[in-house]
Amino acid sequence: MSGTSPRAGLKHRHLHFIALGSAIGTGLFYGSAGAIQAAGPSVLLVYLLGGAVVYFMLRALGEMAVRNPITGSFAEYARAYMGGWAGYITGWMFAFEMVIVALADLTAIGIYMKLWFPDVSQWVWVAVTLLIVGAANVAGVRAFGELEFAFTTIKVGAVVAMIIGGAAILVFGLSGASTTTGPANLVNDGGFFPNGAEGLIASFILVLFAFGGTEIIGVASSEAEDPEVSVPKAINTVPVRILLFYVLAILVILMLNPWRSITGDESPFVQIFSSLGVSWAAGLLNFVVITAALSAINADLFGAGRVLTGLAKQNLAPAVMSKQLRGIPVMSTVILVIVMIVGTILNAVIPENVFAIIASLATFATIFVWLMILLAHVYSRRGMDKADLAQLTYKVPFWPWGQYIAIAFIIFTFGIMVWQADYRVSLGVGVGFIVLMTGIYYATGRHKVDAVPLRV
Repeated sequence: MSGTSPRAGLKHRHLHFIALGSAIGTGLFYGSAGAIQAAGPSVLLVYLLGGAVVYFMLRALGEMAVRNPITGSFAEYARAYMGGWAGYITGWMFAFEMVIVALADLTAIGIYMKLWFPDVSQWVWVAVTLLIVGAANVAGVRAFGELEFAFTTIKVGAVVAMIIGGAAILVFGLSGASTTTGPANLVNDGGFFPNGAEGLIASFILVLFAFGGTEIIGVASSEAEDPEVSVPKAINTVPVRILLFYVLAILVILMLNPWRSITGDESPFVQIFSSLGVSWAAGLLNFVVITAALSAINADLFGAGRVLTGLAKQNLAPAVMSKQLRGIPVMSTVILVIVMIVGTILNAVIPENVFAIIASLATFATIFVWLMILLAHVYSRRGMDKADLAQLTYKVPFWPWGQYIAIAFIIFTFGIMVWQADYRVSLGVGVGFIVLMTGIYYATGRHKVDAVPLRV
């Protein structure tokens, strides 16, 4: 096992909540409405299928992380097992994903705060947000962990409250609404597959966007006090988290509201609280969504900063990004904050549909990174003999079929982006980014650089 990774002190609870919080965000609180409209009640199957893909991806990442907990995480694994270009493009695509998502969340926070402070300029809240998360990331990994722990506690509390409140409505008939409630809503309007296979497939992009960011657990594992114990525990709870916080939450929403009534004009979660007669539901959800956005930006900055630092140490990113202070990637974090400030100013002048574009663009980057993680794991296994396999303390289940099915699903999702016109611009931008960064890789001579070998 490599001894190069820092042990700055993320405790078990921090890693658990980072893994938990990374899968709960605006993709669930708001994006779920679009997925429901596309697929109807059958969206539950898509969440289950997408969750299975995420699980196999995380198990692959977990196997490599426990064997080699290292700052660059999956970018380093891709480089070590598939070559310099693979590690380079994986790391930069992940950073691209994190910046895109963070820009969306930064802009969203400015918009959400207008509910309470309509006269305050949006840039003020953007500045405050960057100050908070930037300070937490520069202060140290423990500060990041504590902030993420607090944010995730609020998000989880909101989802649990919604599930309990929704269950109370269903069991005790607390809602005064005249619409039908209960399991009948899953088949009443057009059946379980009201929009057919096409609708089911169309929801894949939004569902996978909601799961984006879960791979940050691999980056955080390099900062854990005891990754051999905490990483497996955190990853093994993924199926339960997906069932509880996605499938169960969406199931309750669908049983309370006919799926066609979930239009996206307001969050499905607001509809639940409104049904309970909570007059301040909008304000409550506004607070939760702001917390979710803060959590996402906090984790995005943490993950991107460390992956870029790992790339810089391998001469695959500007050397200044390798600078650290007490194990903290200060320069990478500061540079990312500056990029976010500039990007947010530009983002503010783009029309409202920027969020749909960003969601699909972030999905391209997300599943590309997942694909590289899965491929790196396949290549890592090919390089092992029986003795190496025997030494693995944490292995992926259903090898190799689980990995191959997950890879096939991701490739199929890229096909969806080709098929559906709404996603072709994002697909083009994503492919263009790969071409641009590949050109830079060869133009700067980085393909000739001998990277430091990963010790296995």
